Formats: sequence, structure tokens, C-alpha cells
Amino acid sequence: MSKENNTPIEKLFGSKTRAKLLKLFFENPEKSFYVREMTRVIEEQINSVRRELLNLESIGIIKNETFDNKVYYSANSKHPFYRPLIDIFAKKIDTTREKDVHATTWEEYCRPVKNYLKGLIVTNRLPGQDGVDLLIIGNDKTKKLTRWAEVVEKKQGKPINYVIMSLEDFTYRRSVRDRFLDDIFEMEISEIYDPEKIIK
Repeated sequence: MSKENNTPIEKLFGSKTRAKLLKLFFENPEKSFYVREMTRVIEEQINSVRRELLNLESIGIIKNETFDNKVYYSANSKHPFYRPLIDIFAKKIDTTREKDVHATTWEEYCRPVKNYLKGLIVTNRLPGQDGVDLLIIGNDKTKKLTRWAEVVEKKQGKPINYVIMSLEDFTYRRSVRDRFLDDIFEMEISEIYDPEKIIK
């Protein structure tokens, strides 16, 4: 194969950071991200990320909105290249099997820490909405769950807000109708991993 036919995608889009940002936005076209979230997920320097955001915003491919004094960036659905960029970057999932694939994915994610993980709640948190994306219930004395959450974040390719709570703490908070937990259960929940039936 010639060198020209083996060109990395960042050369097509001008820079590695720009290609990573486009992938983040157009794999997740319904999501919004703020700058420090993006730098953490795509693992690039903040100055480089800010520069490429200005470039992409100047040609209208992305837009920004402010929530709680933070500027969130997202794909611009009104741009003429919106659909072609989704076709390039978005993961293709058979919609008839989407729920099964989603459930299987989380089951696979949980397998490496099943001896430490007692339960997991996955929410559909909206941009700027208070709350968490993951409530992780289990023993994190060895920080295995913390490291696992960081791996999941990279696999998901997007920033994740998560809280790790011991089983004892979770059980007590549920018994006293803790507001933090009540708020989570009032959110839209996309997945619950509950092998020991401790989540009520």
C-alpha cells in the first residue's frame, strides 16, 4: 500500500487535535462539552484545544452556549457539513439492536471489576444539568473503581461525571431519603447494573 493511501485522518483535517475534536463532537452530536472536559478526554493540551475550537467555530461547524458560567461547545446541526461529518465520524449502530448492544456494552464494562462493583446507575444527563452520569456503588479502597471509571470514560470517548459510593453509604442514604440519591433517581436512567439487587 502506498504512503498516500495510508494517510492518518488528522492529515485530512489539518491537525491531530482538530481531528480528535471533530470525532468527539460528531460521534456525540447531541452532547455539549466544556474545554477542560475536552482536554481530558482527547488528551491534548488546553492551548491547542482552544485554538482549534476557535478555528472550528469561525467556520460555523461548532457552536457554543453558556450554562452556569461555563461555555459548552457542540456540533452545529445547521451547518451544511453536519450530516457528512456525522457519516464520517459517528459510530454506526443497528437501531433495532441498539438497546441490546447498549446493555451488553455495560455488562462487558462491568466484568473486570465485578468483585468490587455492587451496583451501577447510568443516567442520561443533559448538558448543563446537575447530577452525575454514573453512580458507582462498591468498594474503592484500592482505587480499582476509580481507575475503572477513567477507562470507561476513554472508551466512551466523552467526559463522564461520576460518584463512587460504598454499599454501606448507599444503603444508609437510601434509608434516610437522601436528596442527592433522590435527584439521581428522578433523572432519566438508561442502565442499571444490579447483580445483588441492592438498588431499589
